[in-house]
Amino acid sequence: MERYELIFRRAVRIYQLLMLLGLIIAAQIAVVQFFKKDIKSGDKIAFRTNEIPAVRGDILAKDGRLLASSVPYYKVRIDCTVQEKDTFNKYIDGLCKELSAFFKDRSQAQYKKLITEGRDKGKRYMALGNRLVDYSELAQIKQFPLFRLGANNGGIIAEEQYRRKNPYGRTAYRTIGFMNSQGVGTGIEASWDYYLKGVPGQQTVQRLTGGEWIPINTDNNIAPQDGYDIRTTIDIDIQEAVEKALMEQIKKGNNVEGATAVVMERRTGAIRAISNLKSDGRGGFDESLNYAVGQATEPGSVLKLVSLVALLEDQKVTLDTPVDGGNGHWEYKGQKVNDSHAVGMQTVKGAFAHSSNVCFAKLVTKHYQDDPKKYVTRLQNMKLGERFHLDIQGEGTAVIHSPNDKIWTPGLLASMGFGYGLLLTPLHTLTFYNAIANDGKMMKPYFIEDYSKNGEVVKSFKPQEISGAICTKQTAKMAQEALRAVVTSGTGKMMNKESFSISGKTGTARIAFDGGGYEKNGMRRYQATFCGYFPSENPEYTLIVILYSGKTAGNFYGASQAGPPFLQIARFIHSNTPKWNELLDGSQRARNSNPVISKGMGDASRVVASVLPLTNSKDVVNQIGSSHWVSFGSDSLGVRPHSYNIEKDSLISVVDMGLKDALFLLENLGYKVKFTGAGRVVSQNPAAGSKVDKNSVINLQLGYRR
Repeated sequence: MERYELIFRRAVRIYQLLMLLGLIIAAQIAVVQFFKKDIKSGDKIAFRTNEIPAVRGDILAKDGRLLASSVPYYKVRIDCTVQEKDTFNKYIDGLCKELSAFFKDRSQAQYKKLITEGRDKGKRYMALGNRLVDYSELAQIKQFPLFRLGANNGGIIAEEQYRRKNPYGRTAYRTIGFMNSQGVGTGIEASWDYYLKGVPGQQTVQRLTGGEWIPINTDNNIAPQDGYDIRTTIDIDIQEAVEKALMEQIKKGNNVEGATAVVMERRTGAIRAISNLKSDGRGGFDESLNYAVGQATEPGSVLKLVSLVALLEDQKVTLDTPVDGGNGHWEYKGQKVNDSHAVGMQTVKGAFAHSSNVCFAKLVTKHYQDDPKKYVTRLQNMKLGERFHLDIQGEGTAVIHSPNDKIWTPGLLASMGFGYGLLLTPLHTLTFYNAIANDGKMMKPYFIEDYSKNGEVVKSFKPQEISGAICTKQTAKMAQEALRAVVTSGTGKMMNKESFSISGKTGTARIAFDGGGYEKNGMRRYQATFCGYFPSENPEYTLIVILYSGKTAGNFYGASQAGPPFLQIARFIHSNTPKWNELLDGSQRARNSNPVISKGMGDASRVVASVLPLTNSKDVVNQIGSSHWVSFGSDSLGVRPHSYNIEKDSLISVVDMGLKDALFLLENLGYKVKFTGAGRVVSQNPAAGSKVDKNSVINLQLGYRR
């Protein structure tokens, strides 16, 4: 009996164990079926699809010079399986010696061990070196022992990657902008990212023994579509002059914390230059804050032009209306108004020329105190605080208070009369001045000329007038007269010594400290402005220059701080604009002289020279025709042909070329190129005409021609 009970108990235990095992198996099946849906099949483990980034489009200056470009770099890899055994053994020591000397990350013995072990393990996509290499370095590596046998016999693989470069360094950098690896950026790079980035492709890759993934050709591969090229309105030569003028003023040591300057083309509203320099706290300045587009502040006296135009347009005054500036001190409903110097009795034109706060506070309050809403409406009708919907991000918002606002006080009307109590960006101020120079027609500021694909323009952007004139042409003419008086007899007299005429207005404004108040422990902060246009009679450009001070107990005036860089920029633009320059030599010989033919495509240059009205065009054509030309065609390099003027069997000249063309030409001729500076090539070493061996280093100095 006991024996049967023992057998029964054992059977029960076995049954229980089987039931437990069954439950475990069922649970595993449920987990696999319902909770582990990402388990890959054998095919998915062996293959996957990678995204191929498209080549990001270039950002160009108005004349096509590169402002930002994606430059190819290469990761060097080796297929350790393609070499014949005898070939491998013959060249491996030489290859490893060259790799060690080039990358300096491993010894010759370490490289030999790495590659030999890779060969034993059948590695077909093994990385070499500790960094990416550029085109000229890759050409050098391809001549190393074993690698010179090519990809099929030597095993070299060059994996192309792109890096963003700015050939002109930090020039207009805050406007050009950047994009980081997380897709966050600034400026044109961010605003036009959709067009610049292109459409990525797809590449099937296979996993090999050892965990390496190599690309393979399949019908599922999709080629990427490269991004559009964006051509901006920026004129590189004017841009460089603007930055130079600001830096020279900053270096005078006047406690400058930041500076901005913008050049606008009067007829179109195109921004030809924009510079934003901010102190880095270590004695240097950099393009790190877009003051011009994004920072709204109280403009100060430069906004007296708005009050003047409002008073003239509403027919409250004429330029000859008398106004008493008294002793330079006045109070209106608790608002104290002071001048830096007493101006006494003046005409409206004289008060404007001498920038009297008292006079303009009196004029605005006298004519609008019974209906301040009318004054605010006038400013709004003149598009003063207009949102431009710019083609770059970061546009600041103008603030013009109204009597309906809680912040409004009776004294605020007096403050608005001389440029306080409202917030504007420098671009708003510039656009208003440009409208006055344009006889009342306000143009929308813009930064982009067009975008293109493979050299073909896809879409162009035309100048846009902001709806309706801001004032009558008669009012604009009177305002122009007043702006000219500032320079001929007022606070801007320093501008009246040029061979061309300038019209504009000085402005000095205190900047409020965080938490309010214009003074803290006896210290103040200022912005000094000069905004104007030139030549006065038929303006081509409108320009604003603003310098922001650090904390100071002294003064910081628009005329002395912003005036000199304004004058330097205007002088550069005027002297470099051909239609404003008379012939230095009025003789017939000077008039009949021929232009210099720049380097470029020979056939195109000959065609142009033959149809231009040159005095001896046949000689020019013959001169071009007698030169030696080298052409790199699309059959060999996969790019559109380029032709360059060269001396036979000697080093070519790339002086005056852009960096991209110079690199293209020299590297494809077998030279290694190093360069410093920004701009076009101004010198090269060795000099053109020298006898230089292939693989030699050619040093280029970049800069700007005057």
